[in-house]
Amino acid sequence: MELKWTSKALSDLARLYEFLALANPAAAARAVKSLTAAPAGLLVNPRLGERLEEFAPREVRRILVGKYEMRYEFQEPMIFVLRLWHTREDR
Repeated sequence: MELKWTSKALSDLARLYEFLALANPAAAARAVKSLTAAPAGLLVNPRLGERLEEFAPREVRRILVGKYEMRYEFQEPMIFVLRLWHTREDR
């Protein structure tokens, strides 16, 4: 099993860091560390997250990492991190 971040997910991560770093750089670094570590558990259990039926037949799922939502797609043997955002963002 292999994990890949899409360019949009990496952009989301950078955007979240930049927003948080304005107020608290240490908190921004902790948030990014937590978000980048979270998908490692999917390598063991790729169907851990809730399946999002609106993307069927693709197997797009979501997990919550603290107050952040992370969407990913499982295409054996790959897991693609698609997007992430704070749950209070208007998405």
